[in-house]
Amino acid sequence: MTDKQRIYLFDTTLRDGQQTPGIDFSVEDKISIARMLDGFGFDYVEGGYPGANPTDSAFFAKPRTENASFVAFGMTKRAGVSASNDPGLAALLQASGDAVCLVAKSWDYHVKVALGCTNEENLESISESVKAVIAAGKEAMVDCEHFFDGYKANPAYAMACARAAFEAGARWVVLCDTNGGTQPSEISEIVTTLIADGIPGDRLGIHAHNDTGQAVANSLAAVDAGVRQIQGTLNGIGERCGNANLITLVATLALKPVYADRFEISIGKDRLEGLTRLSHAFDELLNRSPATQSPYVGASAFATKAGIHASALLKDPRTYEHVPPESVGNFRKVMVSDQGGKSNFINALKQRGIDVAKDDPRLDKLIGIVKEREATGYAYEGADASFELLALKTLGRVPDYFTVDSFRVMVERRFDAMGRLRTVSEAVVKLSVDGKEMMSVAEGHGPVNALDIALRKDLGVYQSEIEDLELVDYKVRILNGGTEAITRVLIESADGTGARWWTVGVSDNIIDASFQALMDSITFKLMKNRELAGRVAAE
Repeated sequence: MTDKQRIYLFDTTLRDGQQTPGIDFSVEDKISIARMLDGFGFDYVEGGYPGANPTDSAFFAKPRTENASFVAFGMTKRAGVSASNDPGLAALLQASGDAVCLVAKSWDYHVKVALGCTNEENLESISESVKAVIAAGKEAMVDCEHFFDGYKANPAYAMACARAAFEAGARWVVLCDTNGGTQPSEISEIVTTLIADGIPGDRLGIHAHNDTGQAVANSLAAVDAGVRQIQGTLNGIGERCGNANLITLVATLALKPVYADRFEISIGKDRLEGLTRLSHAFDELLNRSPATQSPYVGASAFATKAGIHASALLKDPRTYEHVPPESVGNFRKVMVSDQGGKSNFINALKQRGIDVAKDDPRLDKLIGIVKEREATGYAYEGADASFELLALKTLGRVPDYFTVDSFRVMVERRFDAMGRLRTVSEAVVKLSVDGKEMMSVAEGHGPVNALDIALRKDLGVYQSEIEDLELVDYKVRILNGGTEAITRVLIESADGTGARWWTVGVSDNIIDASFQALMDSITFKLMKNRELAGRVAAE
């Protein structure tokens, strides 16, 4: 039996993250991210605000998690309207999900200015909304918006708002530093006071914004003071300066004895080793480069240049590493040595069901290929299927299902018979299957679509196997400037089983880069059908 206390991890990437400038999740994006979060082991996945926009309404049409509690977010009922007659609250109760997180004003200034009601009416809205959620058979929690600023302005009223939620039966009363300006010492003092006033810490949560760069520190200060739920986002995305970074918090809670000796979280050692992959895969989905200096998971997190640091590091890694890099799925980079990374490769291969000995020369060959390719622009963190295929090919285990002899793509911009301007794309693919040569021609909505249709038009004996193959996302990143730039293409594919996988291609020609990713996608699908592909297909 363990006497450790449980910390619950609440991810709000799909709502708070969507408020990040430049980020606008589609329904497909949300489904992919929810699957990532659920598979990694977070306790709660907040999906958005059903009824507020078509994307969130469609996303909540059915459950999107298998293990995590699926949470709908929305406002408490309006003042002067009963809970049963409030359409916004009704949308929350009717949406698919296990829990509802209600946002409530806890700063009297906001109650007056934003809600235009009395302090007492706001307290009644909190209480009645929580009761309605519980009556609907869902777990209720309340985000006390601007709690810390509200407390500093009117301590009695902020505490009354938290108490109204608690006494109505809310499982979690979440204290929000909405403006992100509260300091860790203030967080600690205010949480301590609230617990002393009668709301137990195992019913309290923290929701910190990063406007002073202290969202992680504030979250940990709240934990030290007694709260037992932490809200945050992947890689700390969010409006303005972002939210508490759950990637950093997960690693700190799991690996630092000051927390690990006292608390337990839902992320075990095996899943923790996938932390870097989760962080980088999420960045790739956002079509942005992972931050190199991110704690724990950045490419530079365990990198050391030549000199006395590197010399000491080679003698004993603990001299310049606060945790072993492999504990979070990262690896050591020492610029004067190529010894770093082998164990990480072995672990990555083992996770995909590929066993290879440390002294196998093919492993050194694979590491060399990956490093060479990543130097030219490939990114395998976000393209697991392409990495797995590369590893299997290097180890000589991928059958030659088909070979492409050549392809040609033509784009014509012209006026049709009605005088309307049209752009027409046509692709021709010549390939061989089982020694049989064949040629396919197709038109599409753009050159990549035409190429995709032509490539999958006739695969001979394998054609029936790819009928359920679908390309669900396509991302392009320019890796250097100018029209002659190197281009990286990432393609997400799915099939009838619900499995999804990413493939990558890099070239100074965007069509060629796309074609590489398309071929990897089809090959992986054929491998998956034969249960020859590893972990990606099993997710």
